[in-house]
Amino acid sequence: MDIYAEITNRIIEALEKGKIPWERPWRRTADLAIKRTTGQPYSLLNQILLGEPGEYLTFDQCRKEGGRIKKGAKAKVVVFWKFVQCPQKDEDGNLLTDSKGRNITKSVPLLKYFNVFHIDDCEGLEPKHYTEELTDFDPVEKAEDVLTDYVARSGVTLEHQKQSRAYYSPSSDKIVLPLKEQFKGSPQYYGTAFHEATHSTGHPSRLNRLDGSIAAFGDDSYSKEELVAEIGSATILSMLGLETENTFRNTAAYIQGWLKALRNDKRLIVSAAGKAEKAVNLIMNKKTEQRVAG
Repeated sequence: MDIYAEITNRIIEALEKGKIPWERPWRRTADLAIKRTTGQPYSLLNQILLGEPGEYLTFDQCRKEGGRIKKGAKAKVVVFWKFVQCPQKDEDGNLLTDSKGRNITKSVPLLKYFNVFHIDDCEGLEPKHYTEELTDFDPVEKAEDVLTDYVARSGVTLEHQKQSRAYYSPSSDKIVLPLKEQFKGSPQYYGTAFHEATHSTGHPSRLNRLDGSIAAFGDDSYSKEELVAEIGSATILSMLGLETENTFRNTAAYIQGWLKALRNDKRLIVSAAGKAEKAVNLIMNKKTEQRVAG
């Protein structure tokens, strides 16, 4: 049986049943954008401006706590109203005064702003505020062996940080994951790890699928790469016997989100499966089979 055809057919079958909600497989450090100093949430306007939940702090606050801002990190803007006293004038432009000769002033709101950084963009610091408790992690030996072997053979860097996101950076050839204890279970951790590992196979030094460039978030090439990574992850979980009903459901939900950006063309799943197969073979250290038509 062709496992890639099986996986893609099951995904398409799940998608045909309608919209599937996606669940983040790890516990976030915060449900809202919050001030690191107090743990208090920002205003609704600032929640919109910041976009991503988690702790935020200024450059000086990061430095005072012994951390530093990661190279290339971009600050986000937080706004607030500051009331200032403005002298009042008459129609001729003369300052108005009271009976004691003091200037008459009026309190006027002035919109101010300052720059903040997400805690994930700070080195040497860990989040202070969690909305969910961490849990004990139960490693799976065969999955650990595959991941460890791939990292050693490929030369990619794998790091775990107490944070609220997982990603692969082509420029630094680095996979960064939340702590294992942040994940809701072992299958969820390995699913995420193999998703990012599949991304890393596209590095120019490996399969050269990423062509040495970083696609813009949400564009077609980015969306197609996400399909490749998720099919690769789902396939490896199936091969290792780690697939659960929840992990497969989340895979279908995740792919559903990217297909929307690609106008729901389910044929793209089949196309992505071909690239995922090469990625999985590299991660699992298997030779690519030569397929002969006819």
